[in-house]
Amino acid sequence: MALLEHFTTPVDTVVSRMRTLDATLPERDGIAVFNRVYLAVTEEVGRRLYAGDFTDPAAAITLDVRFAERYLRVAEEGCPPACWRPLFQFRRHPGVRPLQFALAGINAHIGHDLALAVVDACRTLGCEPAELEDEFDRVGDLLVSLEEHIREELMPGPDLLQIADPLTHLLGAWSLDRARDATWSAARALWALRRLPDLAEEFTDRLDGAVGFAGRMLLTPMPD
Repeated sequence: MALLEHFTTPVDTVVSRMRTLDATLPERDGIAVFNRVYLAVTEEVGRRLYAGDFTDPAAAITLDVRFAERYLRVAEEGCPPACWRPLFQFRRHPGVRPLQFALAGINAHIGHDLALAVVDACRTLGCEPAELEDEFDRVGDLLVSLEEHIREELMPGPDLLQIADPLTHLLGAWSLDRARDATWSAARALWALRRLPDLAEEFTDRLDGAVGFAGRMLLTPMPD
C-alpha cells in the first residue's frame, strides 16, 4: 500500500490537467469531445488502482502516466504530430459528428502514443515490454469497454443509422481491438530498435503518418 500511495500523485496530476482542459474548451470542440472520453478512462484507471485490480500498481501507474502525458503535451501546447493533426484541423468542422471526434482521438492516442508510452515506461522502470503486458492488456480492456459505451452514447439516433448511412460504413472500418494489437507489436519493435536510433526514428515517423492517415478517414465530414 505504501508503494501505491507513493505513485498515486502523478495520476491525480494528469486527471487535474484533463479537468482543466474540460473546463476551458468549448463543449462541441473535437479535442474537448475526446478529452471527456479520456478523462473518464483515466478516472476509472485510478479507481481500479485504489481497488487493487492491478497486479503491479507501480507499472500500471507509470504506463498510464507516460501515456497520458503524451496526449496532454499535444492538447496543451497545440503542436500536434501527424497522428493528431487531422483532429486539430477538423475540431470545429460542423460536418464531423462527436463520435468521429472521439474515435479519431482514440485512434491517435492508441495507435501512436501508446506504443511510445510502453517504451517510455520500460525505460523508467528498467524492464522489458513483456513485463508490462498484463498492465497493457488491462488498460486495453478498459478502453474496449469504454469504446462500446462511447458508441452507444454518441451514435446518432436510429433514423441516421440506415444501412446506407456513410457513418455506419466509416466507423465499421476501424477496430480498437485491431489497433491495440498493432500497437503492442509496434511497441515491441521500437524497443528492439532502441539501440538503432536512426531506424527507430524512421519507424516512429512512419507509424505517426499511418495513424494520421487513418484519423483523417475517420473525420470525413458527413452529409446532413
